[in-house]
Order: sequence, then C-alpha cells, then structure tokens
Amino acid sequence: MVESGDPEFAWALPGDEWDAIALNYTSGTTGNPKGVVTHHRGAYLNAASNVISWELPQHAVYLWTLPMFHCNGWCFPWTLALNAGTSVCLRRVDPAQIFPLVREHRITHLCGAPIVYSMLINAPAELRQGIGHTLKGLIAGAPPPPAVIEGCEAAGIELTHVYGLTEVYGPAAVCAKQEHWDTLPREERARLNGRQGVTGPMQEAIAVLDPDTLKPVPADGETMGEIFFRGNVVMKGYLKNPSATAEAFAGGWFHTGDLAVMHPDGYVKIRDRSKDIIISGGENISSIEVEDVLHRHPAVMAAAVVALPDAKWGEVPCAFVELKPQADAQEAEIIEFCRTQLARFKVPKRVIFGELPKTSTGKIQKFQLRERVKSASAIE
Repeated sequence: MVESGDPEFAWALPGDEWDAIALNYTSGTTGNPKGVVTHHRGAYLNAASNVISWELPQHAVYLWTLPMFHCNGWCFPWTLALNAGTSVCLRRVDPAQIFPLVREHRITHLCGAPIVYSMLINAPAELRQGIGHTLKGLIAGAPPPPAVIEGCEAAGIELTHVYGLTEVYGPAAVCAKQEHWDTLPREERARLNGRQGVTGPMQEAIAVLDPDTLKPVPADGETMGEIFFRGNVVMKGYLKNPSATAEAFAGGWFHTGDLAVMHPDGYVKIRDRSKDIIISGGENISSIEVEDVLHRHPAVMAAAVVALPDAKWGEVPCAFVELKPQADAQEAEIIEFCRTQLARFKVPKRVIFGELPKTSTGKIQKFQLRERVKSASAIE
C-alpha cells in the first residue's frame, strides 16, 4: 500500500486550523452520546502536549491497548507521527497477547483505562517473565483506584495519570510528578498520583469553579466544585446540536460535569460525576470513594457503585462487583470489608456480582446499572 503511493503528491496544509479534522461520538456512559467535532489546531497541539507532558522519547515503541477511535486514540496517531514512533497494534486487550508483544518489540509505552491495567496486573506472573525494562503507561478514562496504581508499580509499570474528555481531545490535564514523591510510602505515592492534576502544556486552563457563579472554589482540598476547561484544545462543538453546544460552553468555559476539589498545591482531584453523588439521609456519598475501597479487596477486579432507592434514607449505595478470574467472595464478606474502611452510612447495602457493562473503550456504563436498580437518576 505504501509503495503504491505517489512520491510527487503535492501535500497541503488545511486551509484553516479551525477546519474540522474528526468527528467522535462520546462513549455513551450516560446513555446519551453526542457527536464531538474537533479541529486541526486542537489535534496538533494535543499531540505536542502528549510528547511534552510524558517526555516521550524519539522512536518510542507504542502498544495500542487504547482504541484509536477513543478520542482519536487520545491524539496518539498524530503524537507518534510527530515523534517518529512505532505503533504496535492488536485486536483486543488480552494479557496473553500483550506481554509477548512487549517482549518481542520491546514496547516502551501504552495507554488505557483502569480496567486495562487491572487486567495486566492480575494476569499470571509467568506471562511477565523475561521483561526486564520498565513499561510506561498513561491511565485515564475513569479515576484510577489507588490499588491499581500500587499494583502497576509492583508489576514494573510506571503510570502517569492524565485526565480529559472527548470534548478536549483526551488528555488535557496531567498529574505532573514531583521528585520528592519518590521518597514517600507507596500508598501515599498512589494517592498523589491518582489526582487529575494540572493543566496540560498546550491547554489554556483547568479550573474548579462554582457551577452557578463560575467563581473559583477555595484551594483547600475540601470545597467541591465542577471542573472546567478553556483553551485551544477544546472541541468546536456538538454536531448539529446548538443547544447542547451552548449549554456546554455557558460562561466561556467548557463544563465537564465532573465534581472535584482543588488542593493547596494546585492539583485537581475528582470526587465524582454530578449524577454519581449518592444522597443518603441528607449526606453526600462519593461513589468513587466507595469504589476505591472495593478495589482494595483481593478478589475484586472491577467495581461500580450507584444509588439504590431506599424507603428510609431516600437512597443508599449499591455495589456491582466483577471478581478476578478464579476468585470467590460473598456479599456479607464484601460489606464487612467496607465497614472496616468506611463510615457506616457509606457502606454498600447491597452487593451484586457479575460482569460489569462496559463501553468498547473499557469504561463502565453506570446508566445501565442505575436502570437495573431503578435509581432516581436512571433516566438522566
């Protein structure tokens, strides 16, 4: 195919950087996907941003554990062209295929959602034999549980946490690592590296604002607001949906719908999606906090927590749990495990076992779980 090309072809730049370069539909984790129109300027800036923030070396060897259709592969098709890198492709995420490829091609970098890394660190240890180099990975798609970050470190995978959405070309914020973190205990390093971080190199700004006033919330690590983005690495808008576009850009910022706090050091940390906050007896419960605890149970591969209607409390946490291969656990055991690490009102009142519904990019479709338990937010 390459040899059939015309070496004399007169290649030209786009007439305008604002011209559309791609159309990506959001993954449908909410059940309401929209067409995101991206432009040339955002694509090349985020490609450069990937190289800078990850310190990607020339001729990196990259394994496509992230689908290319997911935010255009987080702009990595263009990133690898910029970097003269090598793309190693595979049909599906399967540790039995991944580790041989890492050995054969000496893979240096890969990307993926937390479930991808969970599969890798829970694969049989013999699959990793003969791999002597550190594998560098970007993790995003959902807030990574500290247990996954710790597990990757133990398995020789050096993670960098990035954050973004299809509307901001994938990675638009990065948890930039600091040298003194290396001297901290593993659990503390995992906590710091699990934050969504600071503005990406080519993005103008990430901020945690009061969604009503658009004023910054105090950087105290406690006051919750919504995450907003602004800059060139933001979409043109939603395809043929002017009302949704206007709503997303109200006030001159892109509204993510993610609730977060700003830490005193300027790093953002997600607390939850606005629709995923569980209000039980007037108390707000972060589903992410409960999920982080569930992921620490040795039998749990993946977990998702949604609101279960309750006559007394209005709603209570309900956990959906996918177990590791050959692992076994009972509902009472999981609940008791949570009681040792959570305030009593945050402990799941029900645990439902089975494979979790996921998008093709590995993100859990919570709207399906809400529908199963008839959550008040199931139709949102």
